[in-house]
Amino acid sequence: MTSYLDFEKPIAALESRILELRDTADEGSLDIQAEIEKLQAKSAKMLGDTYAKLTPWQKTQVARHPERPHFKDFTAGLFDEFIPLGGDRNFGDDQAIIGGFARIGDRRLIVIGHEKGDDTESRLRHNFGMGKPEGYRKAIRLMDMADRFSLPVLTLVDTSGAFPGVSAEERGQAEAIARSTEKCLSLGVPMVAIIVGEGGSGGAVALAAAERVLMFEHAVYSVISPEGCASILWRTGDKADVAADAMQITAQNLQKLGVIDRIIEEPVGGAHRDRNLAIASLRQAIVEEFLQLASHDREALRQMRREKFLEMGAL
Repeated sequence: MTSYLDFEKPIAALESRILELRDTADEGSLDIQAEIEKLQAKSAKMLGDTYAKLTPWQKTQVARHPERPHFKDFTAGLFDEFIPLGGDRNFGDDQAIIGGFARIGDRRLIVIGHEKGDDTESRLRHNFGMGKPEGYRKAIRLMDMADRFSLPVLTLVDTSGAFPGVSAEERGQAEAIARSTEKCLSLGVPMVAIIVGEGGSGGAVALAAAERVLMFEHAVYSVISPEGCASILWRTGDKADVAADAMQITAQNLQKLGVIDRIIEEPVGGAHRDRNLAIASLRQAIVEEFLQLASHDREALRQMRREKFLEMGAL
């Protein structure tokens, strides 16, 4: 059953009515197919019109949708083969950040990403996608391996931010994030980072300091959540929608600012409405990006990243 967001209530009412009519039609007492088709067309138009003019706050809600595809869905649909690798060889294996060897066609690569989970049990196991120091150190270990064996790196970013708990700070959260960011920038192999849902704070940047940064159409990417920004500026989270407008967090805003390089279109109504189509679009973009980067040598790739990040915010 589809979970509807607050701004989708008119669409939910229409689709509920369509389901009721279908149940009536299944009983065979009435021929109401024409009415069903009429409502379906109206619902599709309403969905398209709504998603064509989403506000930044509404896009934030879409990016957080509980049915949006997560890392495990992408690995199942994107790759012809995926072999997970665990542990940071120091403390433990963080389940919020997962990575390993993957293959798309004849192209082998290292993939790393955040996993949020899709039910209460898995969300707790994956810590809602909030990485701990051992997760970022695992990412560093995998990137070192990629560099050693000349394998491209793909990261799938979807986190509200790194885990802010005391235990994580005691184990060097800030240092782990900084070193992961540094490792991204120093890689001598192609790296493509994709914001597939939320790209929150340093927890996202630590896996997204790549020469090519892509975003799904309704993903968001920011230094702080709209609620966090509102609580600082107005001392209330009730103005999160105002903060989201001001923060320039959407893919469309960030492409204009030069923070990201490409927007991947989502199915009408968001990636959660047609996961297979969203994953197919993502796979095509990944193949195209790595094909373009294949001709660059190690120093050229590092220079591309350096220029990309130094140019951000330049007048």
